[in-house]
Amino acid sequence: MDVKIEQSWKTELQDEFEKDYFAVLTDFVRNEYKARLTFPPANLIFNAFDQCPFDKVKVVIIGQDPYHGDGQAHGLCFSVNDGVAFPPSLLNIFKEIERDLGVSAPESGNLIRWAQQGVLLLNATLTVQAHMAASHQGKGWETFTDAVIHKLASEKEHLVFMLWGSYAQKKGAFIDSTRHLVLKSVHPSPLSAYRGFIGNNHFSLTNQYLKENKMETINW
Repeated sequence: MDVKIEQSWKTELQDEFEKDYFAVLTDFVRNEYKARLTFPPANLIFNAFDQCPFDKVKVVIIGQDPYHGDGQAHGLCFSVNDGVAFPPSLLNIFKEIERDLGVSAPESGNLIRWAQQGVLLLNATLTVQAHMAASHQGKGWETFTDAVIHKLASEKEHLVFMLWGSYAQKKGAFIDSTRHLVLKSVHPSPLSAYRGFIGNNHFSLTNQYLKENKMETINW
């Protein structure tokens, strides 16, 4: 199956693209885009991969679903297009960066600048029906993104995995923490952010670990 995705990822994931579940998933997604408004735009479904090639990945942040509001989702978890108001979770991420590193919130919630520095902003489910949260869960995307995480965890060394909330922690439960840095906390959602996300120091801990392992730190 010919999937339009950045070349290094295409090579790494080719076996996945040939599997039966992926053919079923592709049919479902294609039909959804034909039948109803679906996010992100079809050409940005694999944007997280396109902006952060396999060999450049240093940090993995795991989200759940794309944003389902108009004009928000563009294929990177927690990120929104330029000019779009910050969703509450993203606002709390910027609050923690400011508290942790003293870096003020940027004007735009577009995190493409993180992706281009080696942060894979991976949602567990890569598409969603407009205004219908979780509408594409259980269709096969989770199997695909599990395979992505397994591939990264087994083939690379010294990655940082940020697992925020129980969903991400279950998804990354198998990661070998002697080989990678696994950072866990509650989710940055307003429901939980002040029970341990604010104050988790994940951004400074990430940079410290990258530095220790002779890698460029992330300009958060």
